[in-house]
Amino acid sequence: MLGFIICAFVGIAVIAIGIFAFFSKKAVGVWANIEMFEVTDYKKYNYAVGKMLCIFGVVFIILGFPLLSRQTAPFILFSTVGIIIETIIAMAFYTRIIEKKYRKRK
Repeated sequence: MLGFIICAFVGIAVIAIGIFAFFSKKAVGVWANIEMFEVTDYKKYNYAVGKMLCIFGVVFIILGFPLLSRQTAPFILFSTVGIIIETIIAMAFYTRIIEKKYRKRK
C-alpha cells in the first residue's frame, strides 16, 4: 500500500510539473542544473514537454497499481523495471524528438 502511495504522489508531482509547463512564459528545462538551450518556439516546446511529463506521470501511477495487491513480492520487480524502462523511454523521447525539433540552430 505504501509503495503505491509513493508512486501516486510522485506521479501527481510530475503531472503538476507538466501542467506548469503548459502555462510557462519561458522555455521549461527538463534536466536539473543544466543551462537551458535556446528554443525556436517556446509555446510549442512547452506544450510538448508538458504533454510528455503528464503522460509520464500517468504511466508512473499505473505502474504503481500492482503494489496494491496482497502479494507484492512478485509485483515489486514488475513496477521497478517498468518505471526504469519508462524513464529511459522518456529521456530518449526528449533528447531525440523534442530537443532535436525545438533547439535553435546556430
